[in-house]
Amino acid sequence: MLKKIKKALLSLAASGLLLTGISTWQAAPVAAATANYQQQDLNLDVKAAIAVDADSGQILYAKNATTPRQIASMTKLVTVYLTLQAIKQGKLSWTSTSKPTAAIAKISQNTEYSNVPLTSSRAYTIKDLYRATLIESANGAAMTLAQAVSGDQVTFVKKMRKLLTSWGIKDAKIYNACGLANGNLGSAAYPGVGKDVENEMSATDMAIVCQKLLKDFPEVLQTTSITSATFSSGSTQSQMTNWNWMLKGLSSYYSDLPVDGLKTGTTDKAGACFAGTVKKNGHRIITVVLGAKHANSQDPSRFVQTAKLMHYVYQNYTAVTLKKGSSISGANTVKVPEGKETSSKVVLDKTVTIWAKQGSKLQTSLSKTTVSAPVKKGSKVASYKFSATSGKLPSLSGKTVTAPAVATQDNQEANFFVRLWRSIFGSK
Repeated sequence: MLKKIKKALLSLAASGLLLTGISTWQAAPVAAATANYQQQDLNLDVKAAIAVDADSGQILYAKNATTPRQIASMTKLVTVYLTLQAIKQGKLSWTSTSKPTAAIAKISQNTEYSNVPLTSSRAYTIKDLYRATLIESANGAAMTLAQAVSGDQVTFVKKMRKLLTSWGIKDAKIYNACGLANGNLGSAAYPGVGKDVENEMSATDMAIVCQKLLKDFPEVLQTTSITSATFSSGSTQSQMTNWNWMLKGLSSYYSDLPVDGLKTGTTDKAGACFAGTVKKNGHRIITVVLGAKHANSQDPSRFVQTAKLMHYVYQNYTAVTLKKGSSISGANTVKVPEGKETSSKVVLDKTVTIWAKQGSKLQTSLSKTTVSAPVKKGSKVASYKFSATSGKLPSLSGKTVTAPAVATQDNQEANFFVRLWRSIFGSK
């Protein structure tokens, strides 16, 4: 009898009357985040800007955010990342030393640029050079770090480019480790390019750099939050003051914005730039402004605009944190037609924070509603996809914010007879 039934089923399948297999639902691909996402809500007086959640990369605001522009000394964040990476890999230590070349020493003694004075007759510790790079934005110190990591400036620039490419940043233009115009570097200039060229990245790309740095080396905030320190060069003592005036105790500090990083940048072409970060109400965001006004060395415009952007985010968004292991109503099961149980429960596999415009509601769906057996406890079976009634929730990856959905228990494949019965009479 079983053979007859099986033969009949095969006949139906051949005629196309019996549909078998696993049905899946996959949302349409999300286009890359627009360059002006929600910029109509805020009129920032800058050439380009972006605000993102530091963890998920969810974009909360963007203005001309995908257009590459000069980034000046914000370049040093890439230099710092590679320095910290070399230390983590054991290639350098904080007590390792590096002696600047004559060309670097000459740059470091130019008072037109941010610097601590270095001499080619003395070696400096990586820790001292690192601190000078982040606090004083010292150009010579950044170039000496590059030399310590790669041996020479050109090799280090290639390393910078390779790192950025690995992060999906494809339109950056990088020529040096410090952010000065190529013509300002004398004999240390990058060969084969004009003297006016400068490092360029988009606000989006710079946000990615900040996100990677904070994720892989969160200890960087211990240094970027220092307002002042002393740099020693033999018998010479140099006082360093952080160019990030939004730090507590400095001129552009806002008591409701406990900013603790990251890096400023200024050239004639770039204008005043700032990659900032702040953690408030338990949630950290990253902001980038490019091309703010720079009337003179005392102009606080980039910090005024950054504060405006940070306030906008915290005042207009509600951050909802969904904890690892949470079961989300309406998206807590997947169908398993061939399993012993015809459905499996799923939960969030990591804690995720979603920002929604005030007045809007979060919406959650699963990338798959049907999966094949067997299902193993703790295995990823789908992804949670988040949206809001106010619109999509784009992220730095160019996709909507997602989180893994994992099974809460094993669900083995049902035996042949059960599967056959279901194929004929349904799963009930």
